[in-house]
Amino acid sequence: LVFTEEDKYGLYSNLLFKYFLAEGIVCGHDLFVASAKEHPDNILKELPAPLLDDVHGKELGDEAAAKSEDFQDSMKIAWRYQNLPKMEASPTTYTKFGHYYDVSKKMSPEMCQSVKRHSFYLHEELSFEPKVKAWNMNSGYARLLQSIQRVISQEGFDGSDPQKKTRNVLRIGIQSLGSLLWGDDVCCSNTPEDPHSLTKFLYVLRGLLRKSLSACIITVPAHLIQNKAIMERVTNLSDMVVGLESFIGSERETNPLYKDYHGLVHVHQIPRLNSLICDVSDTKDLAFRLKRKQFTIERLHLPPDLSDTVSRASKQDLAGSAKLLSSGCGAMAIGKKHLDF
Repeated sequence: LVFTEEDKYGLYSNLLFKYFLAEGIVCGHDLFVASAKEHPDNILKELPAPLLDDVHGKELGDEAAAKSEDFQDSMKIAWRYQNLPKMEASPTTYTKFGHYYDVSKKMSPEMCQSVKRHSFYLHEELSFEPKVKAWNMNSGYARLLQSIQRVISQEGFDGSDPQKKTRNVLRIGIQSLGSLLWGDDVCCSNTPEDPHSLTKFLYVLRGLLRKSLSACIITVPAHLIQNKAIMERVTNLSDMVVGLESFIGSERETNPLYKDYHGLVHVHQIPRLNSLICDVSDTKDLAFRLKRKQFTIERLHLPPDLSDTVSRASKQDLAGSAKLLSSGCGAMAIGKKHLDF
């Protein structure tokens, strides 16, 4: 269960959501798309087209060669960084990992229809039958759980029952869960009237995922949820929690330090299934950028500051620190100076 915190305007989280579904089609997995915002058929029509392996390998190789040449040129100027280990934002050699997609093109209808698809559009589901409330949660969540459970049991994804047909994987994508369109009020107030529907839904959903051959990604407008207790419960009920922070409309959009990126990726929780300890990533400073054809996630590298005035203290500062030392507050003053520098 992958919990994705949407960016402020939902642009990049929606793209990540489509990447997940497109990978399922290329791998031949069955899809289950649920939304209360836009019809699932329209979502599937907007999936990015897969890139050919040989073309993408050539692009990666050319880009890596250009980066290596720029790095060597920069080392002639930034002599103080020559002995530091080289940090790679992305692999310098082409390695096959999953598939790559061109966001400037749409997936062909023939490829999109090559796999079995299941859809859940909340407004259609509620119009067919009267509202029902099960498991002490709102009607939209209860209806969605019933639909997922029905697909898992009828299409042969239930791992607890012996299946005669060929095994496959079900990819479940749920868009903007917890928003007002789902009939939930957790995004409206700090003290919502129904604060437990979302957590109960995730608890039951995780049970369905554990006993079935399925994986699920959920996007949630977490920046609208003001109650921290609800967010903590949601995090504990998810296997992986990732947040996207877009630079659109923020001061970082015009900051020259972030000119090469469009936002940050915050890894709040990493899966630890069947393990007593959690996996610790080597770095959590990740950023993303949307190129002309690709959406890439890289290690965040800020350019070095080579100015002479930043790392050197003036005589007045040193004199002030000496006075504080004589008054018995030297430890606090030195600590503050180091933090400022």
